[in-house]
Amino acid sequence: MQYRAVVKQCDGWWIGWLLDLPGVNAQEKTREEVIESLRIGAAEMLALEVPFEPDSTMIVVDVPTPEWAAVPA
Repeated sequence: MQYRAVVKQCDGWWIGWLLDLPGVNAQEKTREEVIESLRIGAAEMLALEVPFEPDSTMIVVDVPTPEWAAVPA
C-alpha cells in the first residue's frame, strides 16, 4: 500500500507525517530514517485492532473550510 507523506528538514532534524493516516509522524536525523520510521508507524497502526464497543457511535464532524482553501466565487 502507498500513503502520501510530507517530509522536510527543520532545525537540523527531518520531520514527516502521513497525510492519509493521521497520527503517524516521525522525527529523525536523516531523511532515510524519517521515511523508515513512517513505514514502521504505518505498519503498526494498521496492525492495531480497535474493537468497536456497543456504547460507541461513529459520527461525521463538519469542519469549516479554512480561508486559504476556499475556492473563489
